Amino acid sequence: MFSWKKRTSIFIGRFQPFHQGHKRIFLKTLKNSGQVAILVMDSYKVGRKNPLKFQYVKKMINKRLRAYKKKYIIIKIPVVKEVVYGRKVGFKVKRILDKKTGKISGTNIRKFAKQVYGINYSKHLIKAKISDLIKLENKR
Repeated sequence: MFSWKKRTSIFIGRFQPFHQGHKRIFLKTLKNSGQVAILVMDSYKVGRKNPLKFQYVKKMINKRLRAYKKKYIIIKIPVVKEVVYGRKVGFKVKRILDKKTGKISGTNIRKFAKQVYGINYSKHLIKAKISDLIKLENKR
């Protein structure tokens, strides 16, 4: 069960869409801290790279992380310009990225979806099954 009193990893992103690279990062940080707060920027239609509404992104994250249901929460946040903190307050800022994860790209997924579905590709992404999104991820 997620606990507000337990030290927690924070994972911030747009998740347009939430893909295997995001899941790999989630699993690595979950292993380290035991629970994760996923902060999803509500970036819908902020530029062309954000075709998906928050509710869809949340639904996709929940589908992909079904097995870890009680180990995370999803929090909607505004589009982030910068992350700041003052003096040392007891947490680390850490980048988690290996070569395999780095090759998975939301931009490429959207690009392939546009090639497959045309200009209205975001409507197809919203209706796509996870297996369909994984096929798009594997076309990199």
